[in-house]
Amino acid sequence: MSEHPATAIPAPTLEDIAEVNATGLTPVVFIHGLWLLPSSWDRWAEVFKAAGYAPITPGWPDDPETVAEANAHPEVFANKTVGQVADHYAEIIGRLDKRPAVIGHSFGGLLAMILAGRGLSAATVAIDAAPFRGVLPLPISSLRSAAPVLTNPANRHKAVPLTYEQFRYAFANAVSEQEAHELYETYCVPAPGAPLFQAAAANLNPWTEVKVDTENPDRGALMIISGERDHTVPRSISDAAYKQQLKNPGVTEFAEIPGRGHSLTIDNGWLEVAQTSLAFVERCTER
Repeated sequence: MSEHPATAIPAPTLEDIAEVNATGLTPVVFIHGLWLLPSSWDRWAEVFKAAGYAPITPGWPDDPETVAEANAHPEVFANKTVGQVADHYAEIIGRLDKRPAVIGHSFGGLLAMILAGRGLSAATVAIDAAPFRGVLPLPISSLRSAAPVLTNPANRHKAVPLTYEQFRYAFANAVSEQEAHELYETYCVPAPGAPLFQAAAANLNPWTEVKVDTENPDRGALMIISGERDHTVPRSISDAAYKQQLKNPGVTEFAEIPGRGHSLTIDNGWLEVAQTSLAFVERCTER
């Protein structure tokens, strides 16, 4: 457990928590990754709501409401660490009346696995999840995707935007040029550099916050989803995480989505990924 000062849960999230609890339904907590905002989950939330769940899409601490606001004030993202963000989501989950399903993408997928390792989720879907301590592959495409942050040590304490070309390589390599531009304009925001530095050093630092308790018997069911063409989190990283998670007595499954890159949760094929996730959650939870 990391030791960070508690971050106040914003009023809109407290209202969302109250609404979720009032439904009596099983909550589904969605966690976004770097360079995206909670709004990246809006269509997913509708799918899960229609299926009889109570979705909630809380942000990381200090997330702006909109992409325009995020681009105007990038400094609010700086210095957010994996441990701080994990504790923030743990506090949110602690206010829910029912143990939720948790779905995360990229660093959100890592956070989802951290929370599952704390015994906080009934079922977890980790989509193209960032690596944790013990996941050893370092593919060239991952290093290139992270290069906009990692090539400058000062970025550890900054918020780092992506150029369109960087976004095209790291996220949108498996869609058309036109769609890549649309995704960049619609969704891409600056991101804290700290989590990438933490992940890069995780296997060198025994005290890292980037670690997952893969053996906790209260972890719940887990599915790892991998986009076949993902540059940022290639199949080798997802495979290594899956092998670590197989140590757990709970249900552990793996799914590859053919032809998909890191933008698989927001691009034209998002519904296939959402339905794959929903089918798993439906098998492993009550509504």
